[in-house]
Amino acid sequence: MYDILIIGAGPAGMTAALYIARANKKVLVLEALNYGGQIINTTNIENYPAEESITGFDFATKLYNQITKLGVKVELEKVISINNNGNYKEIKTEENTYQAKSIIIATGLENRRLNIENEKELIGKGISYCATCDGALYKDKITAVVGGGNTALEDALYLSNICSKVYLIHRRDTFRADQITIDKVLKKDNIEIKYNSIITKLNKNEYLESIEINNNETLPINGLFIAIGKIPNCSFINGLIETDESGYIKSNELCHTNIEGIFVAGDIKSKTLNQLVTATSDGAIAATEAIKYLNKEII
Repeated sequence: MYDILIIGAGPAGMTAALYIARANKKVLVLEALNYGGQIINTTNIENYPAEESITGFDFATKLYNQITKLGVKVELEKVISINNNGNYKEIKTEENTYQAKSIIIATGLENRRLNIENEKELIGKGISYCATCDGALYKDKITAVVGGGNTALEDALYLSNICSKVYLIHRRDTFRADQITIDKVLKKDNIEIKYNSIITKLNKNEYLESIEINNNETLPINGLFIAIGKIPNCSFINGLIETDESGYIKSNELCHTNIEGIFVAGDIKSKTLNQLVTATSDGAIAATEAIKYLNKEII
């Protein structure tokens, strides 16, 4: 049995693991995909204290190396359910069943999809949700990014340095991104913005060949990068833990959920600001509270 089991190896989960390992508690981190979470897709982090500029991959890797050097185990297993058995919790993955005295949920968010025909079939065959991961596959080719926030515009900028042309497709006539990022996009000659546009059709043979938008225009492209937001990644809680109307896990300021011994950290937590610095802060708070719970310091 583990003292604390952490679900999710993003910045929040790994920060929690760091604090727990330093407290000499037995900890396990379960991660469905790979360490780093969504931050690993960020090309450049410039708003984290003491790090003037660092890529998301490098940040995540430094944190991962830090916790594994302390002996933290990270297992790549997808959690499918959790059960509250009072003094201990049972966590089931697709491969195994684990027991822990406490749980920290730090699963973050998952990519929102367009939910149109052929989208699922074309993932990896022209459709991607990560420009920094897959952009190099489209060197000197034509790509499109759909979205209007910071991620979409940053993806378009990144791809503009690799691809011959990038369409930026946005359903509104103004962007939600930071003005400094918008200004950079507007200065790029090979980024063409399609305002007030929605993708209505994905045309394919074996691979994506073109997209159609709502003004009956067809855009021949080789790759489409979808950056239209995230949704909470916590279907495994199966109603056990209270969530808000959008599906984010409710907690108090100390990351306690409605279930004693289960804590939450990072972007999956219902809060007003989702940033790298708040994710690591949540991880530290949740870990500290879980340790207090084990030590019977929480009444």
